[in-house]
Amino acid sequence: MEKTNKEFPHNPLRFDSEGLNRSEVLALYQQLLLPRMIEEKMLSQLRQGKISKWFSGIGQEAISVGVAAAMPNDTWILPMHRNLGIFTTRGITLDRLFAQFKGKEHGFTKGRDRSFHFGSKEHKICGMISHLGPQLGIADGIALAHKLDKSGKSTFVFTGDGGASEGDFHEAVNVAAVWQLPVIIGIENNSWGLSTPSSEQFLCAHFTDKAIGYGIPAEDAIQVDGNDILAVYNTVRKCVESLRENPRPIILEFKTFRIRGHEEASGTKYYPEGLIEKWQEIDPVERFTAHLKASGGLRNEEEAEMHKAAILEGLKISSDLPDIVANVDVELEDRFAPGTPEPTPPTTEGRELRLIDAIQEGLGMSMEKNEGMICMGQDIGSYGGVFKVTDGFLERFGEERVRSTPLCESAIVGAALGLSISGRKSMMEMQFSDFVTCGFNQIVNNLAKIHWRWGQCADVVIRMPTGGGVGAGPFHSQSVEAWFFHVPGLKIVYPSTPADAKGLLRMAVEDPNPVLFFEHKLLYRSLTGLVPEEDYTIEFGKGRKVREGNDATLITYGLGVKWAEQVLDAHPEWSVELIDLRTLLPWDEEMVMESVNKTGKALVLHEATMTGGVGGEISARIHEECWRNLDAPVVRTASLDTAFPFAADLEKTFMANNRLESDLKTLIKH
Repeated sequence: MEKTNKEFPHNPLRFDSEGLNRSEVLALYQQLLLPRMIEEKMLSQLRQGKISKWFSGIGQEAISVGVAAAMPNDTWILPMHRNLGIFTTRGITLDRLFAQFKGKEHGFTKGRDRSFHFGSKEHKICGMISHLGPQLGIADGIALAHKLDKSGKSTFVFTGDGGASEGDFHEAVNVAAVWQLPVIIGIENNSWGLSTPSSEQFLCAHFTDKAIGYGIPAEDAIQVDGNDILAVYNTVRKCVESLRENPRPIILEFKTFRIRGHEEASGTKYYPEGLIEKWQEIDPVERFTAHLKASGGLRNEEEAEMHKAAILEGLKISSDLPDIVANVDVELEDRFAPGTPEPTPPTTEGRELRLIDAIQEGLGMSMEKNEGMICMGQDIGSYGGVFKVTDGFLERFGEERVRSTPLCESAIVGAALGLSISGRKSMMEMQFSDFVTCGFNQIVNNLAKIHWRWGQCADVVIRMPTGGGVGAGPFHSQSVEAWFFHVPGLKIVYPSTPADAKGLLRMAVEDPNPVLFFEHKLLYRSLTGLVPEEDYTIEFGKGRKVREGNDATLITYGLGVKWAEQVLDAHPEWSVELIDLRTLLPWDEEMVMESVNKTGKALVLHEATMTGGVGGEISARIHEECWRNLDAPVVRTASLDTAFPFAADLEKTFMANNRLESDLKTLIKH
């Protein structure tokens, strides 16, 4: 499409059909009219208190409808707040759509999320979260699956002028360009981010100007008149056809305007006087209606009457549905996707392996068993990762499946989720667990919630090299498991032996839910143990009783198990039951409570800092469940409440094991 002139958007809307016949043009008109009529009805419902919130797309309907009509129905679209036309054009029935708006069970999220925060696998629509930018990383993953499958398909993802300021935009566009992914990035430029004008958001004249910085050529950065549905439809259709033969990212900047507020409560008082009226002159629905009438292509109001009847019927059906009655069991059960396999215990003792070798073996078996599985992470390809866990994987499985990534944790976690949406398993290596902060939002708001929200599994494993004792300082030594322990929907694994590492990693890959798999860096090459050669899996939520005892129970995981064994070896006179949790979400409450009820004393040990650590929750649960049998308060032994220090003596003083022997001695003597 031609670049717009300086009078844009008030240059004449051309409505160039570009070969579309009369029936095709009329079909687009009918699809365009429906979301406008629904909006008008929803605004009435909002005023009556029958829905709680509304994000208006009035003035932007041509973009949603044109995109959805041009994208094949078997390709994914990732919409935003103002894309009602995506849902209606993809054929979602109005009774179910309105049930979603009203928080009814007939909707898509069982009342757990509102308005357009939902997806539908059936309609190939991936639901958004409020953070906007993460949609782009997910689109990368879906597009990657298309490219690997050589399907010729592409993916369409929306963002806005506000969302394009987020780091997720940069990361995802960069990955799409580097990997040449068939993704169309649609930027709805309505010149306002809530109440903040574009002049206070970015200095470039157009978003298409950004393309060159990612290596996207000018011909793949296209400005589109977002108020001209035929321009939108024909541009997207051409992009889809082009991407069949030549996969790559394309940026489409839709110039448009949001007539109403960001959402109804925010209003529009911040708009300069006359601005709304200026844009109403080229309202996408009214101007197209006038164009069709002038050209003789629209002769009556049948379309509006048909839509009106459908809207009223959908409202009646949804209104007559009962309100949701909360069921605690259902709420808890839906946190996780079904399909976690039964454990398959080993039948042989095995041979001596280091922890790193066991992890590498388990990961390699996972790649062999799951042919579509993808490994991603910084430097994991020819370099083999900074800890060499994936050393040799590039030669074994090829560069399409073992992918070194740019430094963009959020986009790659998002891409891993996109691969899951496409039916593939994926593993992402977080180079150091400390760096997970850069992908935190994707993990806690997308991976953890997506099944509970709209039934889409997040079949993703994130490997997390973690922990101290290696003199690496505050940004390469932290124990960060407690950051995620509070988040429903995640599973957290933290092995302490090579055999457990292999079996738990195999289970993590086979489980269709998001798993954070912690690997202690200090133990990679210092810890050895017998590991069966065969394929086997270990059940999550089942601890390991390392030692029997009667005087006290010591509960720990990871490196804490080795610390505990060292102290207990030095004190054979102490009869302490040692429990290795192995997994933290879920953790083995039954084993812990049974042991503490027997011994009457408990100490919870972890390498992470004391305040807010996993030990606080375990201690509280023990006090709640075992208080009648406790002979002493539960003790927590943890690292100091400071950042992780670098110098050797500071690190030694910081670490929890510096206090373990003294704390355990005091507890036993209590």
